[in-house]
Amino acid sequence: MSNIIVLTFDNAEEAGKVRDAIHQQQKQHQIALDDSAVVVKDENGKIHVKNEMDRGVKVGIVGGSLLGLLIAGVFFPFAGLALGALGGAGVGALADLGVQKKFVKEVGEALGPNTSAIFLIFRGGNPAAAVAALKPYKGEVYHTSLDPEDEETLRRVLSERIE
Repeated sequence: MSNIIVLTFDNAEEAGKVRDAIHQQQKQHQIALDDSAVVVKDENGKIHVKNEMDRGVKVGIVGGSLLGLLIAGVFFPFAGLALGALGGAGVGALADLGVQKKFVKEVGEALGPNTSAIFLIFRGGNPAAAVAALKPYKGEVYHTSLDPEDEETLRRVLSERIE
């Protein structure tokens, strides 16, 4: 099972600082991170995405990975999945694949101008340990998970669309 955790912050720099700290914890084998991305919404409302751990999957505009699709569905709900890979309405397509609509809506609404978020995917392990590792940071925490079957379906669809 993949656990997806998003932290949102009231400034544009905080998510990058958290990313650096989280990667340090990963190097020390304190947490097992599968993928991560920092999203910044600038003063004009433009979204900037920096995916840190793409594992060689061919990528679209925000990334052809599971995380790229999730980010596209959150911030570009109608056009986003043309960017990500599935086509159609982003939130609905994500919900069909097991991502809770409430999660997508809350994360999307949390970012205003000059704010940031870090998206993290932890596979297996204890999601409580991942949340505990993030506790020192002052941000709003959102959590959802994908069953292995839903994740596999999503990855299969992505690989078919990206090839």
